[in-house]
Order: sequence, then C-alpha cells, then structure tokens
Amino acid sequence: MNANFLQTPIAYLKGVGPNRAETLQSELGIHVYQDLLNLFPNRYIDKTQYYKISQLQKSNADVQIVGKIVHIKTVEQKRGKRLVAKFIDDTGEMELVWFRGQKWIRDNLKLNTPYVIFGKCNWFNGLFSMPHPEMELLSDHKKGLRLHMQPVYPSTEKLSNKGISNRVISKLIQQLFVETKGKFSESLSDGLRNELKLISKSEALFNIHFPKNQELLAKAQFRLKFEELFYLQMQLIAKNMLHKQKIKGFNFDQVGVLFNDFYANKLPFELTNAQKRVIKEIRADLGSNAQMNRLLQGDVGSGKTIVAVMTMLLAIDNGFQACLMAPTEILANQHFNGISALLKDTGITCQLLTGSVKKSARKPIHEQLENGELHILIGTHALLEDKVKFKNLGLAIIDEQHRFGVAQRSKLWHKNEYPPHILVMTATPIPRTLAMSLYGDLDISVIDELPPGRKPIKTVHRYDTNRLKVFRFIRDEIKKGRQVYVVYPLIQESEALDYKDLMDGYESIVRDFPQPEFQISIVHGKMKPADKDYEMERFVKGETQIMVATTVIEVGVNVPNASVMIIESAERFGLSQLHQLRGRVGRGADQSYCILMTGHKLSSEAKTRMETMVATNDGFEIAEVDLKLRGPGDLMGTQQSGMLNLKIADIVKDNNILKSARYHAIKLLKDDPSLKKPENQIIRHTYAQLTKYKNIWNYIS
Repeated sequence: MNANFLQTPIAYLKGVGPNRAETLQSELGIHVYQDLLNLFPNRYIDKTQYYKISQLQKSNADVQIVGKIVHIKTVEQKRGKRLVAKFIDDTGEMELVWFRGQKWIRDNLKLNTPYVIFGKCNWFNGLFSMPHPEMELLSDHKKGLRLHMQPVYPSTEKLSNKGISNRVISKLIQQLFVETKGKFSESLSDGLRNELKLISKSEALFNIHFPKNQELLAKAQFRLKFEELFYLQMQLIAKNMLHKQKIKGFNFDQVGVLFNDFYANKLPFELTNAQKRVIKEIRADLGSNAQMNRLLQGDVGSGKTIVAVMTMLLAIDNGFQACLMAPTEILANQHFNGISALLKDTGITCQLLTGSVKKSARKPIHEQLENGELHILIGTHALLEDKVKFKNLGLAIIDEQHRFGVAQRSKLWHKNEYPPHILVMTATPIPRTLAMSLYGDLDISVIDELPPGRKPIKTVHRYDTNRLKVFRFIRDEIKKGRQVYVVYPLIQESEALDYKDLMDGYESIVRDFPQPEFQISIVHGKMKPADKDYEMERFVKGETQIMVATTVIEVGVNVPNASVMIIESAERFGLSQLHQLRGRVGRGADQSYCILMTGHKLSSEAKTRMETMVATNDGFEIAEVDLKLRGPGDLMGTQQSGMLNLKIADIVKDNNILKSARYHAIKLLKDDPSLKKPENQIIRHTYAQLTKYKNIWNYIS
C-alpha cells in the first residue's frame, strides 16, 4: 500500500465524516489513515461464548448475551435521568441502563428485534443490569468479521458521549482494511525478517487488530514492537555515528608525565576495576580524532571525581586546558577543594570561578586563562560568560548535566576553534534499559562498583509513632561527634503546606534539642542564596550538629562527619530522590544511617518504595524499580524529543526486545553504515518516513 494513501485525512474514510473526524483528532490524535492503523488495542476480550440470562453470576465479569428489548423507559433520579430498557431471552430478563447519550440511543434502539449485547453485569434489587452495553443487531453480528478475540481500544468520556464506541472504532479499522485491501508496504528487510522469523507487516497489522488466535497475536505484537524499537535505536546510533564523523576532536595521543606520575605516585587509593575500565574507554575516545561525547554514570560515592581528574591530566599532558562546570556554588567549591588537594605538588594551576568571586579576583583568572598559565578552571554558570576566554580548551566536564539547559551546554562548545571533548557526569542512576533509549546517541560509561572499605548505609523505615526513639538515637549519634540531616519534602503544588511542615518540624527539633547544647541550621528555598550558603557553610564546618532542610541539599554537599539522614514524609518522595538524599551520608569512615519516617497509611506503591530502600543500596537496582513504578516519561521529568512516545512497545516490559533491536541495528550499521546495499533500501526508505533526518545516510560513510 502506497505510504501517501495512508496520509489521507481521516474524514475521508467511509463512516467517519467531518464531525467524527474532529472528535477522533481531539481525543485520540487521529488525523490521517496511518494514525488509525497505529491505534493499537489496549487488551483483548474473548468473545467465543454466549451466555443465557439464567447463567449470569454476581462476578462483574464481561458477558455476551443474545436477546430482545421489549420495553424502554426514562427514570428520574436525584441528578438528571437514566434510560432503562427491559432485555429478555428465553430464560429470563435483565435491564440495560444508559446515563449518557440517551436521546441518540432511544432514537436508534429497535424493539422486539434480536440483539447481541456485551458488557459487565451488576446485581441490584434482585435483577441483573448492564450499564452502557455494546450492542449489535444479531443480523449484522452474523454478517460481520467473526473475532474470537475482540480488541479493546483506548477511549474517553467524550468519545462515548459522541457515540464513538469500541465497536465503532473496530468497524472503522475494518473499513480501513477494506479500502487498503489489507496490503501494507514492508518496512524491514527480508534478511532481518528471515533471521528473526518475523511475520510480514500486513500479517502483523491484521492480527494486532483482528487476531485469529493467541499465537498469531503474539507474533504480531513481537513484530511490531521489534520494528518500533529497531527504528528508535537506528535513529540514536545514526546520530552518534554522524556526530563522530562531522565533529572532529583534538587527538590526545600523549599519555604524558603528569598522568603517569599521578597514577604511579600520587593516587591516594587503588582504583576499582570499574574506574580502570572507564578511564580506558575515555582514553580510546580522546585518541580517535572525533569529539568525545560521553556520559559517565556512577552511583553516589563511586569515585567519578578521580576519573574526571585523570581525564583532565590527559588534556594537560597534550597541551590543552580543562574546565569543570557544576550546577551550584557549593558543589563547585567542593570540586575545587577536592581537586586542588589531589593535584597539590604537581605544578598544575587550578582556579575557582563562581558568582561569588569578587571582580578584583576575576581579572587575574581571566588573564591566566587567556595566556595559558591556568590549566584547570572549575565553576558554575559563570564559566559561560563571554569574558571567560581560554587559550586552548580541550576538555569540558559537566557535572549533573540535567541541571543545565541545552543552550548553556552548547556555549562551552564555542570556547575554542574546535569544540572541546565533553564528559558529562551524573550521580542519578539511569536504568540500562532507559539509558539505551534516552542516551543511545551518547557513549555511556558506568562505574558500577564502590571503593573498598566503604560501609553500606543502614536504612530503616520508622512510623511517626516511633519519633521519640528516633530522637534518642539522634542524641546518641551527636554525643559521638556526628552530624544529622533532617529533610522535609518540597513539592511545588503544595509549597505553602511544605513550608509549614518544615517550620513546624524545625520548631519541634529546637524544643527537643535546645541551645546551647545543640546548634541547628535551617535551609529552604525561600531563603536568600547568601543566607542559604551561610547556613550550609556552618554545617560543613561542624559549627551546627543538625541541618533541617528541604531537598536543596539533595545534590553535591559532602560532609564526611554527617552520619544520619532522617527523611520526613518519606512516602512523598520518588525512589531516585530518596536514594540521592541517602547519598548525602556515608561519606566518612563511620557507620551511617538513613531513617525513613512515614505515617501508617501508605499506598502499595509507597510501601514498595520503602521496602526497596531498606533492601538495597544499589542505585541501578533502585532505578529499575523506579522505572517500573513510574514509567520512563515521569522518571526523566520530561519525555525527550518524543523519542519515548512509543505506540506499542514498552521499554520496561519489552527489555529483551529492546536489547535485540539495538544489537541488530548496530550489526546492520557496522556492515552497511550508509545503507547503500540494495537489500537495505527498505530500511532506508522507512527511516526517511519516520524521522526528520531523512538524508542522514548521505553523510555517513
């Protein structure tokens, strides 16, 4: 079937017309024939059995009955009216009930004419009733396409009110198959279909809408899911290949004195195997003549900073400068202090540039940067200012990149004639399944191993009724010289309520931990940045023992002496956020604790979150559970470029199909990078229809 025919406006399909077309567009996003074809069922109902009214059970199950309407009446009720029809067969009677669309239904119902009805039955006042049944004249039912497994399509209240029932949608799709003669252009190569034993595109589309049996339905689902995920991966891999070809990078072919001396003599600890593997992957990128564009994932405390330092040394060994950009001043300060300490006595110059750096101190930084005396610049958004000019920037490292906009990140690209190598770091674990689909156009490195000797954080779940015991535990830890975080949720929709919770909690803690014996800091979003930094600094220096805060302390603050994290109303946090908060403790050698405080009334999802946190410290394991609970769009905060707008595949449930799709996409593009071979023309043509990058293959060699 010609692809252009499938772009025909939906109003032209027999049985649609302008009014229905408008409703289908607004409710289901169906504009053209192709959209209707891709409206895949949510589930299927077995319609092989017909029941007698005398056989009905009080089970609220879907049933199918043949009978006649013998009487119709309108019944007044407290709010509005309902339409009630008496429906009989040769074994008994029941009621059919409508609360909406009554005039249209009454005008179209035929008395004493055999109907087939389908729906859920309720038992009320000694009689079975079926609200808003699906109905079809028995004569039409016998003539129609016999489906043993009836598809159930997405619906809305407006569709129901306009008379566009599941049966109507099914009939429209039948009409579409009549007009297309059920023939659709193939979209995968013969080689790929034969290797994976996939049914044809036409068979798959017919059996997804009108399955003859369970086996053919499973084959149709696999074929269509594979195809969807295959083209998603083709898009990501092609973008990555094009990036590597078009964006030339500096070749760091020297592994010089600085890197070797630091590795041999100045490393404060033995690198983990994961860190060694990641450094090897980065070195391969830096020597490839293409710009590195790598995402470095590592759980809290996994040692990403040392990998960043060694990558900077490779840049400096090759005569280039490096910069590291962090989302907050506190985090930038922390990086500066840590990296300066590591590079002490190496002769490498390192400076800090944030909004707080005075104008008088900025001038020498700008000068040293331009004349090449300054090797490493660490800072916040201040690095992006036009005044900040490098002599030879070769490497830009971005920490917690999701905190920066695309426009901000791209400014770093223009700090040199050729764009610098980019290393993006994140402590937010991204499940491998999701990373394959979100960041398939980036090379990904994972540090999946914690340094030896790090004690796992002990996590417990406590109810509000245990608060006195928790306060006793806090006192004991403070007596040992430890510090404590107490974190309250901050959800924008109820900011006033959250602020009240925080202040109530703060007052309660001040009463239980009075001065001068105890000193308490408080940090929240309504404070001025300078006041916030002042309170944070007091806690970092150990001048206060308890930090009462909202989630502003989620990322970056490193206080090795803080060993207890209390998370109030923990049920209101997502799993990834709970894990990030927990990562603020466990930075020192002492045993650390995370206490999740909740009320007794918890949803099943909240219970799963609490149980997961108590059971494991593995951020990737936690992220997988989070993905299953919340779905990919929610997890990332926003769906990226519509890429996860999948019509039939599910990247969590269809993880194995996703892996297979990625494997075959990589294999195909290794063999035929520009899709020039005759057998791959189908794939090239289909790709052009699915994406705006229609001519990408002309530029890949």
